[in-house]
Amino acid sequence: MPVYIVVLSETFMIGQLEAVMLDINLLRKAPEEVAAALKKRGFELDFTEFLKFDQTRRELLHQTEELKAERNRQSKEIPAMKKAGEDTTALLAEMKELADKIKENDSKLTKLNAEQEAFVAALPNIPAEGVVAGGKEANQVVKEVGKKPEFDFEPKHHVDLAKDLALIDYERGVKLSGNGYWLYTGLGARLEWALLNYFIDSHVQAGYEMILPPHILLYDCGYTAGQFPKFTEDSFVLGGQDSVSARDKELGRSFSHYLLPTSETALVNLYRDEILDESVLPLKYFAYTPCYRREAGSYRAEERGMIRGHQFNKVEMFQFAKPEDSPAALDELVERACKLVEDLGLHFRLSHLAAGDVSHSMQETYDVEVWIPSMNDYKEVSSASNAGDYQARRGQLRFRREGAKKPEYLHTLNASGLATSRVFPAILEQNQQADGSVVVPEKLRPYLGGLEVIQTRR
Repeated sequence: MPVYIVVLSETFMIGQLEAVMLDINLLRKAPEEVAAALKKRGFELDFTEFLKFDQTRRELLHQTEELKAERNRQSKEIPAMKKAGEDTTALLAEMKELADKIKENDSKLTKLNAEQEAFVAALPNIPAEGVVAGGKEANQVVKEVGKKPEFDFEPKHHVDLAKDLALIDYERGVKLSGNGYWLYTGLGARLEWALLNYFIDSHVQAGYEMILPPHILLYDCGYTAGQFPKFTEDSFVLGGQDSVSARDKELGRSFSHYLLPTSETALVNLYRDEILDESVLPLKYFAYTPCYRREAGSYRAEERGMIRGHQFNKVEMFQFAKPEDSPAALDELVERACKLVEDLGLHFRLSHLAAGDVSHSMQETYDVEVWIPSMNDYKEVSSASNAGDYQARRGQLRFRREGAKKPEYLHTLNASGLATSRVFPAILEQNQQADGSVVVPEKLRPYLGGLEVIQTRR
């Protein structure tokens, strides 16, 4: 089959083609509409050859099912023929030919199914209605909250503030783990923990259930989330060939376990391969974990410090919802993420992302972006996204309505609530004073024994 996008080296054998990310029936019924939608993301696709391939596969499947039906019919004749004293030699020979042909067809179908699954699984999610075409340059600012801080002195970079206030030891972080790591010390560690406690308390009060998931996940978790196999290189893979299970080897995988890049990857898998009752929905969770990311590529000079790193702390919100309820659920997640930043007294903006800037698995995303004065730019502290049924198809996440026989796919949504590695620098830079001190946001003071100002110690 012709390759239309990046060739995949790993295939997830799930047995049912409709269980891949996009509904394959949609590709069959409306290929031009799907192609037009994905073009908004920058994907140029022609499904003509794919549909021919699909038709060939379906014809072979139909032929094989007819051969199996004929084999079953003939196998029922043999006892009667033997009982009547008739010779079954010719019939047995014919059944042997049937069995050989069925085996040959099944082998072909296994290969064709794997190729088709790999193709469909590599397609990104279809953008939601209202998401504009284009990349980052087409993102739309929805609102700005608060005012940009103005200084009557020369403001410092957060790296210098963190060093002068003895909050972070960058040098020893590198000594322990290499570039892209840092070490919170003393009051810096307490400030980081205060942020996490503030986020956690806010989510508990809003009725979200707290989860502390494992940090080491199975390959299947990354597949369901839509990270694998396309984004394998971004993950910290664990173990060598000796740690790869027989099943992984059979499926062409080079690893079994990896460090979670975000707790979304764990949360979306809570109900993998399960059917929930409609009455329990929506389900609202949040989780705290460090996030482990390779962050491949060079760092820009202005990204020094905590703006990009291989390990950072994040509290993640997650919802499982019915399809008709997911737009309102996304609005709720966006509102919650914005309120967390606003209540810290920080200037930020909310952006509705264009299709090309929305992550592979999502159909719609809003970014909450905090102002970093030293960079003269906004940096994302939360992405609130609706995946629709994209992840649910991959992980067979379903629910059954009252009185219905057939289950439906859930909608999955997530939002950072929040990532600290950019909130921390924003607090230091936006709240810095002429004497080098930093004013502690009121929301964090109860977690720091009432501390109002972090004073310089050097």
